[in-house]
Amino acid sequence: MFKFVQPQGLRVLTATAVVAVLLAGSLGGCAADPKALPEHQNVGKLYEEAREEAAAGASDRAIKLYERLEGLAAGTLLAQQAQLERAFLHYKMQEKAQSLAIIERFLKLHPTSPAADYAYYLQGLINFNDDLGLFGSIVKTDLAERDQQASRDAYQSFKQLVDRYPDSRYAPDARLRINYIINALAAHEVHVARYYYQRGAYVASANRAQQAVQDFRGVPAAEEALYLMAASYHQLGMAPLRDDAWRVLQNNYPKSRWLSQRLGSSALR
Repeated sequence: MFKFVQPQGLRVLTATAVVAVLLAGSLGGCAADPKALPEHQNVGKLYEEAREEAAAGASDRAIKLYERLEGLAAGTLLAQQAQLERAFLHYKMQEKAQSLAIIERFLKLHPTSPAADYAYYLQGLINFNDDLGLFGSIVKTDLAERDQQASRDAYQSFKQLVDRYPDSRYAPDARLRINYIINALAAHEVHVARYYYQRGAYVASANRAQQAVQDFRGVPAAEEALYLMAASYHQLGMAPLRDDAWRVLQNNYPKSRWLSQRLGSSALR
């Protein structure tokens, strides 16, 4: 469904370019004098070593090298790259909390960084792929108790990316994921509404179905949500509200299969 865009941080640098970027971006009056910065002589080698360790699957070792690199290259684009590559490694190791903490700190310290779009993209991916049960098949758990916060967090990250950086290389994939999240959240609300209806909790069912219709206009799940509203109001003896929901269903989905269902029947049981 999605074409994963391989995160690249700021850019891939050679050892020579690392030193050039470091000296050009360093803070303080001594930055123009390489002799005043003897530790910079090993920065290129350190960066290459970190990349090689990461490529070889030695993520723990690579993370330590990137941490050291951040200190040596403090105040430069190279330090930002090391920080984001470290966040990506934690993500690959399924260490969500560590990765998100690094990204949040990055965005706080470097809101105008040329890699901010990537940071938002990675932040969204981490929450998007969180094991909520939302983006996979429905498992045998109480749908009314599922936590959807991670999916909403993913939506916020992707939304900031496409709003602030519409031309970013990550924006097309982010837009696809935003649409998927919206549809999935709406479907979840309908699952919950159906769950309540099947157990005779008609007030709760009507409320959740109405919430889905109001919050997620035009999504596929809205069709069943309208039927659930009408069916729930019918069970509650609230004819005016039932008729309103049924009228909206007819007007918006004239070919809906739900129109052939008898209100109050066992269709949802």
